[in-house]
Amino acid sequence: MAARKSERLLNLLITLLVSRSYVTKERIRTVVEQYRDAGDEAFEKMFERDKDELRSLGIPIEVGFADRGFEDEPGYRVERSAFELPQIDLEPDEAAVIGLAARVWQHAGLASATSDALVKLKAAGVSVDRAALHVAQPQLTVEEPAFEAFWNATRTRTPVAFDYRTATAPEASERHLQPWGVVSYRGRWYAVGHDTDRGEPRVFRLSRVKGTVRTSGKAGSYDVPPGTDLRALTQSLAPTPAQHRAVLRVRTGAAYGLRRHAEVVAAGDGWDRAEVSYGRTDAMADEVLGYGADVVVESPGDLRDLVLARLRGAAGEEAS
Repeated sequence: MAARKSERLLNLLITLLVSRSYVTKERIRTVVEQYRDAGDEAFEKMFERDKDELRSLGIPIEVGFADRGFEDEPGYRVERSAFELPQIDLEPDEAAVIGLAARVWQHAGLASATSDALVKLKAAGVSVDRAALHVAQPQLTVEEPAFEAFWNATRTRTPVAFDYRTATAPEASERHLQPWGVVSYRGRWYAVGHDTDRGEPRVFRLSRVKGTVRTSGKAGSYDVPPGTDLRALTQSLAPTPAQHRAVLRVRTGAAYGLRRHAEVVAAGDGWDRAEVSYGRTDAMADEVLGYGADVVVESPGDLRDLVLARLRGAAGEEAS
């Protein structure tokens, strides 16, 4: 039932989004498959609930008339410019799920019910903007350069070698792994597998892999132990970071990835004041620096000092 409702809401959204003019309720009833077989009273209730649910999700449904000269029956649409959002950063596991759905949609085309709805709209003389569909199609991106190499090695069961720097080591050292999988945990990507140097399962954070990941054996040369739970293994092996609290000034309309796990405590003229929890200070400094001039650290002092030191170092390198 939940799947049918989700499909119905998506089909209603797409119908309203691609239509260049207002679509009457009766026309919507004919093009959205799940409405067609419902009785009049059931359709009215279902349609009203669906509109309210889409609006509760922040989707602006407009009401107007297809022909302003004859204001007889109102119609509905979603204005594309009001619906489009700025770039949103998801947690890696959320992005993976949505990205997978987006790829299925992209390769298979629209679901048959949705394609049918578009055909019926065009047949009824409603102008359709098919390009508007990209608004509802998320994309998956992964920042770590090593992700693809570990993912391919996992798929082909190929041992790899790579240079890796731990949190306490000043320099990277070569490591050897039989990758079992790539897992998202606490906002980070990890490669999980059998560490052949130490003869036991280990996890490696991809952001600490330096340089190129190299093959060190033949494809299909090992198997993942039966019953291996990669997520449970990652949770047991990955370090649990201590929690700290930072106070930041964030430029309005910027740093959406940071805002997603921050709490905005005050809004100002062009800047918002936000608080965010974090584990390692150097990792938080990396994140802050990634937003450039859009994020300023107010506290704690050690985080602010580290960010300033890295900025001065970068400025010195550029000057030289």
